[in-house]
Amino acid sequence: MIFYNPHVSNQGQSKSAPPSSAKKSSAKNSSAVRRSLWSKFPLKTGHRWLNLLLLFVPAAIVLDLLHASPLLIFIASALAIAPLASVLGESTGILAAYSGPAVGGILSATMGNATEMIIAFFALHAGHINVVKASLSGSIIGNLLLVLGLSLVAGGIRNPIQRFARTTSTMNSTMLMIAVAALVMPAVFNLTIFGTLQHRDVNLEHLSLWTSGVLILLYLLNLLFVFRTHRSVFQSQHHNDEGAQETSRGQALVSLALATALIAWMSEILVGQIASVTRALGMTELFVGVIVVALVGNAAENSTAIIMARRNKMDLSMAIATGASTQIALFVAPVLVFLSFAIGHPMTLVFNGFEIAAIVLSVLIVEMISSDGETNWFEGAQLLAVYAIVAVAFYFVPE
Repeated sequence: MIFYNPHVSNQGQSKSAPPSSAKKSSAKNSSAVRRSLWSKFPLKTGHRWLNLLLLFVPAAIVLDLLHASPLLIFIASALAIAPLASVLGESTGILAAYSGPAVGGILSATMGNATEMIIAFFALHAGHINVVKASLSGSIIGNLLLVLGLSLVAGGIRNPIQRFARTTSTMNSTMLMIAVAALVMPAVFNLTIFGTLQHRDVNLEHLSLWTSGVLILLYLLNLLFVFRTHRSVFQSQHHNDEGAQETSRGQALVSLALATALIAWMSEILVGQIASVTRALGMTELFVGVIVVALVGNAAENSTAIIMARRNKMDLSMAIATGASTQIALFVAPVLVFLSFAIGHPMTLVFNGFEIAAIVLSVLIVEMISSDGETNWFEGAQLLAVYAIVAVAFYFVPE
């Protein structure tokens, strides 16, 4: 006969409890390990949707090795560049935070458009000079109209009126007008002397080189002005990366190196498909450069400007959008002119008439919208409308 003994029952329960708690403890430990491994992963970004796009990096490599459809390879490599550009930007920001305000500011400003520079270098090397020019003008137009427009709409939905200090936007607008003058003069030279924009001449190449040198010098003086002599005026508008508190300098350097190497690889794959994709889709190199390549190179920076606007940090959002265009016009474009001569594919500063007109209109419209030091969502909608009109116009421009 078996008698019920409550003490025995309790002992049995107490013995069965530890496995359950052990499972919970094991689950917590494994979760902690995963978090620890993810925190050390060098190619993560601060945005979940960009982290998901990292899957396109191996996808693009595999598709390229398998000689898949050029369109699929082009799309996969383009989507792969976006998160890698974000990694490069965030790691640069972390290194800048460790380097102090002056050195850090210069580092951020110089590396801010590294993705566009890498893509343009491979395009130049492959002889796609028109694509490079179009991507430069497209980046300027896209930052001023698309990025700033989306930022104003995103921020204006939450905040009826957003205010910002006009110091930075006014300076960038002035710098952009100077850049416009630099871009117009070679075209005016060609039209005046030869009556066409397509003519190539040794004097035109010399004019482009001298103009590029002046623009680079002006850009360096701008860095000296912002980060040295008048640092107190602009200091409040610099963004201190919070990730610097969690990421070591060594991790940031590894992330920067890996992101740069992979961007170079993805850019080489992307550029290799441009000719096939333009033929397959019936698009011109001008449209692909102005819209597609420019969007790919600026995707990560675009998201940062929009996020800052949603947080009602309109000063920073305006600085990102207008500052990126200034860097393209005064630093990236002139450096690429010198690089093009060095690698044997000379590129002048003579741009398409549509490109010049679109850049001039973009600068003027942004200046008018930002002149009162405050913005709303409808002004953002106006910028987006202008961008849509410009994009459609570029689509119908013949080769």
